[in-house]
Amino acid sequence: MELFEQHREVVTAAEAPLAARMRPRVLAEYVGQGHILGEGRLLRRAIQADQLSSLIFYGPPGTGKTTLAMVIANTTRAHFISINAVLAGVKDIREAIATAQEKRGMYDQRTILFVDEVHRFNKAQQDALLPWVENGTVILIGATTENPYFEVNKALVSRSRVFQLKPLDDADLNAILQQTLGDRERGYGHLQVEITPDAQEHLINIANGDARALLNALELAVETTPPNAEGVISISLAVAEESIQHRAVLYDKEGDAHFDTISAFIKSLRGSDPDAALYWLARMVYAGEDPRFIFRRMLILAGEDVGLADPNAVVVVNACAQAFDRVGMPEGRYPLAQATLYLATCPKSNSVMGFFDALAAVEREREDDVPVHLRDANRDKHSFGHGQGYIYPHAYRDHWVEQQYLPNSLQGQVFYQPSNQGYEDGIQIQVARRREAQLAALVERGSTAEVLTFSPTDRGKDRWLQRTLDQTGERLAAVRDRLFALANPQRHHVLLTLNAGSGLLTWEAVRRVPEGSVYAQVAQPQDATALQEQAALLPELSRPILLQSPLIDLTAMLQQESPTLRFDGILGRHVLAGEAERGAIARLLLQRLQPNGILVLAESLPRQGQRLYDLLPDTALKPALHKRLIKAEDAIYTNAHSQNLDSTLHWDVDDWHSLFESLEIQIHLDYQIEITHTDLYLSPALLDRWFSPGDEKPSYADYLAESLSEKDLRAVKEAFGRSLQHQTVSWKGATVYLVLSLRNG
Repeated sequence: MELFEQHREVVTAAEAPLAARMRPRVLAEYVGQGHILGEGRLLRRAIQADQLSSLIFYGPPGTGKTTLAMVIANTTRAHFISINAVLAGVKDIREAIATAQEKRGMYDQRTILFVDEVHRFNKAQQDALLPWVENGTVILIGATTENPYFEVNKALVSRSRVFQLKPLDDADLNAILQQTLGDRERGYGHLQVEITPDAQEHLINIANGDARALLNALELAVETTPPNAEGVISISLAVAEESIQHRAVLYDKEGDAHFDTISAFIKSLRGSDPDAALYWLARMVYAGEDPRFIFRRMLILAGEDVGLADPNAVVVVNACAQAFDRVGMPEGRYPLAQATLYLATCPKSNSVMGFFDALAAVEREREDDVPVHLRDANRDKHSFGHGQGYIYPHAYRDHWVEQQYLPNSLQGQVFYQPSNQGYEDGIQIQVARRREAQLAALVERGSTAEVLTFSPTDRGKDRWLQRTLDQTGERLAAVRDRLFALANPQRHHVLLTLNAGSGLLTWEAVRRVPEGSVYAQVAQPQDATALQEQAALLPELSRPILLQSPLIDLTAMLQQESPTLRFDGILGRHVLAGEAERGAIARLLLQRLQPNGILVLAESLPRQGQRLYDLLPDTALKPALHKRLIKAEDAIYTNAHSQNLDSTLHWDVDDWHSLFESLEIQIHLDYQIEITHTDLYLSPALLDRWFSPGDEKPSYADYLAESLSEKDLRAVKEAFGRSLQHQTVSWKGATVYLVLSLRNG
């Protein structure tokens, strides 16, 4: 029996295909994979020393995985067992284990179990092998064309070294070709084979890194070409083209090549490289990928990576997909290519990913109630007041009005980040400005706070109702736009924004001077932290430079850090009115201007603003008390109060003009006064702040207390609560825009 078995093996070896006959037998014959088998490499040293541990060889077909296992079999002193996972089952594994135990027990010999296509083993078969690998009964060598981290039992992978084999390069394939033509025993060294350079180049190129494909084509060319009169087998380009007509494309619809290729295609589209996108598309089509799968992935990309930068992208891709369904292949390649080129060349934005931030917020945050004014008013408007207070945006200019839409606990949360690409670029500034106006309104005290109250801001529901009805965001946006219109900064200018805690002016400055820079002064650490967190969303070079310092110390900080820095423009709102040393601060700011620089400030003019007594109905107070209230409140806007020492409540334009003249600096001053009328919601919390003692600065009640008795003051407070609480009133405000520049000479 052994005699006949030996004879069969000899005949089989002689009649084996060329690729099988030419398998290297020792490391010296092995070509390629220098990254794992080069001199000094771990695997080479382990094979030479016969000290192998369990291994998994991973790579595409024809790269030498099985060949490398055969080299190990020919060089190791261990007993070598080879099985193929496609044909073998648990029974074969048990027989191999029994043999290994016998060799180990009787001869103290190790056993190497080579499993070709190891990923073909199911979970039960891999589990059956695991304990024997763990206890060292067998040393496993697995070969697979699939990623072992996905297709092989994790326990097996964790106990093995994984070596990845790469497709052979042209030099490797040429070496194999020459080796085959020169080998008299296994190859064609005994024949006179002449292959033209262009035929050789064609064979190597079309083989695509697969040695087996190369040798199969060479075998077909040699075996089917008769020798000439001199006995020479001549392989021309025509013969080579007939022998291997199609490139050996590595592609498995369920394997790594499938996922890697579609990944490369999508990333090329995302990266706006039409050439690469067409190449990967052609590679998939050539390999027989389902075009509907490609269209599905392109539709996803149209939403995920293009989004609002080009809203037509999803329309175009969907139309191309429908066109493909109508015409089929091969003409369906045209809509495939059209959709690919459209996506590769259109602007990109992934701003729709903001949805997943919102989803995370839903999962993370405690669920908050829908704000009352956003609730359905059709069912219980009269009983619970649902829907009351909602403002209809179409009734306002540009069909927009600042209003609360997020739950109270999520105010200020940003989910949508518009890009500056394509269509979205047109809405980016609009969205950002409206958002900044709303965010700035969060830190505002409302119109009255600028005049009469200085107590901490109420951030609760009443506060939201107040800013909803007084259009604080819209008013702040108008102030911002007026300031920048007066400053008229150029793209390369260096700007300084003052009292930048809300970010209202800072982010607009960043947009206006993309080739310049923006400095932002804030007094409080929490304001600096908030701005830093928002700035982190910008490219590093576009971020504003934060200066945390009181205004009076700002110049000293700049002198220490940037002594030569001068600004083309300095902008701020409510900068000087609240400062006791406003003259010194104004001087320091002007000294930091470039010769042609400009200082633009927006300051309130309470003297020309609203009087609270005008809000009361004529019958709310007794006539005598009403007269005393008018006199007491008018005194706030004169210099008659002892509490007005550091206040600008009584200032008019002439007072601002006198301040700048006292600096003894040659300046040019222009000013504009703007009177505004906005709706103000008088919440209980707002009325309470008016009539409570001030914290750091006097409140409305503190001013009135200098002229009214406690009894009168209590009667006035009750009248306001009785007549005005929960009412919406028209509030008059006055702002002066001061434009200062250094006078030449």
